[in-house]
Amino acid sequence: MPYLTQLADVARRTGFPVTEVAGWQTRGHGPQPQVQGIVCHHTAGPAGGGDYPSLAVVRDGRPGLDGPLSQFGLGRSGHIYVIAAGRCWHNAPSTSTMHTNSASLGIEAENDGTQPWPDVQKDAYIRLCAELCREFGLPASRVKAHREVNTSKPDPHSIDMNDFRAAVAALIQGAPAPEPSWTEEIVNQLPMIRPGDDNFDVKTVRGCLFARGRVPASAYAQVGLEDWLKSTRCDPGLVELVRGFQQAEGIGADGVVGPKTWPSLLRV
Repeated sequence: MPYLTQLADVARRTGFPVTEVAGWQTRGHGPQPQVQGIVCHHTAGPAGGGDYPSLAVVRDGRPGLDGPLSQFGLGRSGHIYVIAAGRCWHNAPSTSTMHTNSASLGIEAENDGTQPWPDVQKDAYIRLCAELCREFGLPASRVKAHREVNTSKPDPHSIDMNDFRAAVAALIQGAPAPEPSWTEEIVNQLPMIRPGDDNFDVKTVRGCLFARGRVPASAYAQVGLEDWLKSTRCDPGLVELVRGFQQAEGIGADGVVGPKTWPSLLRV
C-alpha cells in the first residue's frame, strides 16, 4: 500500500474543518503497509488552552520516539489535522495484529488525560472514524481505544468505546456524508474566535450579531455603534453576547465562535 494521500479528502467528508499539515503527503516511517484497524488516542498534552498545542510533538516526535506519531490530530474544536500519509509510531507493542503500527491508523485527540471532552470534538472523533471505516472497508468493531490494544495505555480517557463504536456503526450504515457545498467549505475555513483574540474576523462576528438583532444598545452606548462594530478585540462584552446567541440557537454556550456557531451566525 502506498502513502495514503487520500486522507485529507476522507477527513473533509466529516464536514469538520481540516488542516493539511505541510509535508504530510510524504511524512511517515515509510509507506503504510495496510489498514486493518483504527486506534484512538488522547495526546496527554498541555492542560492549557489552544486547539491543538500537541501538533509539533505528534508531527516531530519526542525524546526516544521519532515522529510522526499519528496520521491524524484532532483539536478541541473538532478541527482535524492531517499529519502523515505513511506509517506512524502510535501503538507498540500491540495486543492485536490488526492494530499494529503497520496495520492501523492513529488519531491523537487533544486532551490532557483528565479534561472533559467537548461535544464538538467527540462528534468529530466519531465521524472521522466512520469515514475512515468507509474508505478502507472496515467494520466499526475495528475501531479500538489505545487501552484496548496496548495493556500499558489508558487512552482515550473516559470514552465508553462500546457507545463510541455504536455511533460509528450507525454512521457507516447510513448514507455517505454529502460533499460540502461551497458555502459550507467557506465556513469550514473560518478560524476559531476565542476570548482575547484580536483580528479582523472578530469584526465579522460583531457584524453578524448585530444583523441578527443580538446586540442591545447598551453594548455600544459608551463608544458608539460604528466604533463597536470596527473593534477587532474579542473582549468580555462580546463573549457574553456570543454566549447569549449560542443559548438562543441551542448551541453549547462556551463563548467560542467555531464550526457549530459560524453557520448560525452566517445563516448557512
